[in-house]
Amino acid sequence: MLNGFKFFKIALVGVLLACSVSMFGQIKVERIEPSCWWVGMKNPNLQLLVKGNDLQGAQVEIKGEGLRLLQIEKAENPDYVFLDLNIAPEAKPGKYILTFKKGKQKMVRTYELFARKQGSAERNSFNASDVVYLLMPDRFANGNPKNDNIEGLAEKANRTIDGGRHGGDIQGIIDHLDYLKDLGITAIWSTPLLEDNEPTFSYHGYATSDYYKIDGRYGTNEDYRRLADECHKRGLKLIMDMVPNHCGIAHWWMKDLPAQDWIHQFPTYTQSNFRASSINDPYASENDRMLNSDGWFDRSMPDLNQRNPQMLNYLRQYAIWWTEYAGLDGLRVDTYPYNDKLKIAEWTKGIINEYPNLNMVGECWQHRQSEIAYWQAGTKNYDGYESGLKSVMDFCFHDQVANAFNEDNQGWDQGMVRFYSNLTSDYLYANPLNMFVFTENHDTQRFTTSINSDVKKYKLAYTLLFTTRGIPQVYYGFEIMMGGDKGKGDGDIRRDFPGGWIGDTRNAFIEAGRTSVENEVFNYIRTLLNWRKNNPVVQFGKLKHYVPEDNVYVYFRYDDHKRVMVVLNDKNESKTISTARFSEMLNGYSSGRDILTGNVIKLNEQVTVPGKTGLILELE
Repeated sequence: MLNGFKFFKIALVGVLLACSVSMFGQIKVERIEPSCWWVGMKNPNLQLLVKGNDLQGAQVEIKGEGLRLLQIEKAENPDYVFLDLNIAPEAKPGKYILTFKKGKQKMVRTYELFARKQGSAERNSFNASDVVYLLMPDRFANGNPKNDNIEGLAEKANRTIDGGRHGGDIQGIIDHLDYLKDLGITAIWSTPLLEDNEPTFSYHGYATSDYYKIDGRYGTNEDYRRLADECHKRGLKLIMDMVPNHCGIAHWWMKDLPAQDWIHQFPTYTQSNFRASSINDPYASENDRMLNSDGWFDRSMPDLNQRNPQMLNYLRQYAIWWTEYAGLDGLRVDTYPYNDKLKIAEWTKGIINEYPNLNMVGECWQHRQSEIAYWQAGTKNYDGYESGLKSVMDFCFHDQVANAFNEDNQGWDQGMVRFYSNLTSDYLYANPLNMFVFTENHDTQRFTTSINSDVKKYKLAYTLLFTTRGIPQVYYGFEIMMGGDKGKGDGDIRRDFPGGWIGDTRNAFIEAGRTSVENEVFNYIRTLLNWRKNNPVVQFGKLKHYVPEDNVYVYFRYDDHKRVMVVLNDKNESKTISTARFSEMLNGYSSGRDILTGNVIKLNEQVTVPGKTGLILELE
């Protein structure tokens, strides 16, 4: 028992492929995870979690060439065993027979190994050439109303409740992939789609109740794989949101844990102190570090103990399983600094070992460059820590956005100088180009609300976002200036996309369904994104910037083939700037073509930029 916590009753269901079963007596095998695997993986070893009844002392035999049982690991709970397997190089795709014996009792299961797709290990991933569209599937579009409510899943659809389930699903995403491609999006990151069987607030998906099953209200595992395939047909990449730090209290194992140390437990409920800074603080107490990493994220989100080697194996294998099964193009890792820092590094490196080119971005929600840089692979940390995590999120950039675009006049540390100052600390990062830059996400204030729906400020901010260094990440509805007030609760910043549901009064997925202001913003964004998509200089080029003057920020993106000049005027009035100051970058260039209007602007002496306007010039 777990110290008085009330657990939700859920039915245990098998996840294996259909198989022949013969059973005598009471021995049972109810669940094996992962449910299948692949031949030809770099790591030939596989650990199966087997859940059943009275499995302690059972013998296991495997029939089939190339799949070998190394050992049976007992669990503290007699209803579990862990099978350590080796998949030899000569193993062939196909079905293998697993026979569980205990006395005269016997149960037979088939276990299938599949062939990997060609080039699976060397798959490409997201990078600075991409613009990543973050969406919450429950709030994006309802493509299949028949799965809004599913028997066995507690929460039912009710669009009148901000924090309830609204019915968006995988089919709704598939239905609008052409819309996203036309907008100029190149990659999609969806908040978690795995089963979350909490009785309330289950729509966000961060309280997983089954790591190997898509939530039925979104669709099926096959639907998710189809989503990946449909993305790839259109040249889009798919990034999966993974949560190795915690599961949901409704997870199937929570009523019958494999071991008491499968999760972190305390005499009374103990929440994380959310002090991620304690991990890289050289003076932090061990107690503070422990509370950050071992405390529960919420009463409904038990903290997983990655120091249990079987748990760590489980988490590593589930990430690899989904990457291989669905053909993923990258991973986003939730609450990265709240994990055990050494074990999450093992987890990360274990995945990268299988997929050397796979990019993984961690949510490191901290507010100093040094703290965020600590988690990025390649950083020379004072304590020698190396996470293996290739990409991190630039929350420092985000922190400056709302303030900067509400400051018309430049102070020593206000206005456009905020972005200049943020970039001056890029020497702390091992790879500044491989960082997410963003104005908002599913947990923050909507940027539209932060600037009081000012269209000029909005367009100026996204001019910056799409031309600065890093990987731009945008949030669904940004293209129509969707608003939402964090102060009214998370449901308000996660509104339904208009037109995603049958019966909506308007459809903002099409031009006729958008207001004139929405179309103005949409067309501006689409022009910028489709220009960016075809310009490596603004994706991977070097950056040189100049100290902002009177709230005008000028910078260049350049490589051996091309130069782009960006001028951001955050003053209310027009500003005329002398080009002599930029002679270092303008040497040999006499004009620039405005990528928004096509007009050619002479750069001999000065340039005039209207108030609250950005100018992007391809130098000629």
